[in-house]
Amino acid sequence: MRHNKKFNHLGRTASHRSAMLSNMACSLIKHKRITTTLAKAKALKKYVEPLITKTKNDTTNSRRVVFSYLQDKYVVTELFQEVAVKVGDRPGGYTRIIKLGSRMSDAAPMAFIELVDYNENMAKTAKKATRTRRSKKSAAAAPAVEAPATEAPVAEEAQAE
Repeated sequence: MRHNKKFNHLGRTASHRSAMLSNMACSLIKHKRITTTLAKAKALKKYVEPLITKTKNDTTNSRRVVFSYLQDKYVVTELFQEVAVKVGDRPGGYTRIIKLGSRMSDAAPMAFIELVDYNENMAKTAKKATRTRRSKKSAAAAPAVEAPATEAPVAEEAQAE
């Protein structure tokens, strides 16, 4: 029974799981987006979001704590200098998981996991245009109706002279 067991073991020993999550977190910070299975992406989200929260407070202790998880000083430097600046005002939710479908070989559900503030395409699509209920035909016909109305006063002035 799995009473009160809240995280996914991912079919690995504790040392293998911690090493894998550390490596995946380093890759996510370096590349800003990685492709993995859905279960690993969900486990990585729980692993990396508290680390990003710790980067908001740039102290020696917070750097040491993050380094104890990641074990890569270049990634820790990038995390504190670049990522922390972008997420400074965000209260949480630093990563986004996008489902891709199933993998061809074993039908495992695949997903992207990415840092939210680094995807410019999603930021552009977030601003949706307001939709109207008018059809395209009526919208195209409306200017054609107004065009003769603007020409009519010109014709009346010509007749008056």
